Amino acid sequence: MKFAKVALAAAALLPLASYAALGGAPGAGSAPQPLFRAATSNAASTAAAYTVRASRDANGVTVREYVLPANVVFAVTWDGPVRPDMSALLGSYFPNAVAASAARARGTGPLIERNGDFQIESAGAPGHASGKAFLPRLVPANVRVEDLQ
Repeated sequence: MKFAKVALAAAALLPLASYAALGGAPGAGSAPQPLFRAATSNAASTAAAYTVRASRDANGVTVREYVLPANVVFAVTWDGPVRPDMSALLGSYFPNAVAASAARARGTGPLIERNGDFQIESAGAPGHASGKAFLPRLVPANVRVEDLQ
């Protein structure tokens, strides 16, 4: 009986989703089954511009990873009742998001930071958080960032 309690406690503490860090390889490991896999392609070529990997975590947050053919994540989006683990999602770009957040007055609306290497748009209200982060230098030429959801 004690073993079952310990196993349940350990399972509850383990992350149910594994996200890619922005600019890195897609999430791997014990991620849940992707919600879908999709590819978009330029009409003039047969090669896909990127693939989308979507997963949902234990909190009901849907995270989409936009992955280049070179297996690098150029953008991530999230939508759900809470924000996902932003440090895991943004990786080495997390300090940029923290600095952008610290530079604005608290409670003044969405976080929007646009600098040359990293861009983030994050908004939320009680019970709902959404946003996107991307690396402009990696976005394929035929992809509109506004279309990433």
